[in-house]
Amino acid sequence: MVVTLAFCAMTVPARAATIRILMENLVIKPAEVAAKVGDTVEWGNNDIVAHTATARNGDFDVMIPSKETASLVLNKAGTFEYYCRFHPMMKATLKVAP
Repeated sequence: MVVTLAFCAMTVPARAATIRILMENLVIKPAEVAAKVGDTVEWGNNDIVAHTATARNGDFDVMIPSKETASLVLNKAGTFEYYCRFHPMMKATLKVAP
């Protein structure tokens, strides 16, 4: 019976994580994040202006209204540099493992 339980535990898929990123004072914190395919990234915008999380390679473009949050489920591995289209000096990197 112990062998059966151990086998069942090994076949249970890992739970996806939610990675929270904050946009505040025109800065993205943290500026570099590691995640896995299947995880969700949630951007919170504490500023009084809207922001975006726009991948430089065009893979995603998320609008984050002022004082709200927006999220994206990661479906592709890779390193994604992104920025805010409205405030291009706001930059960050998202590293997504398979």
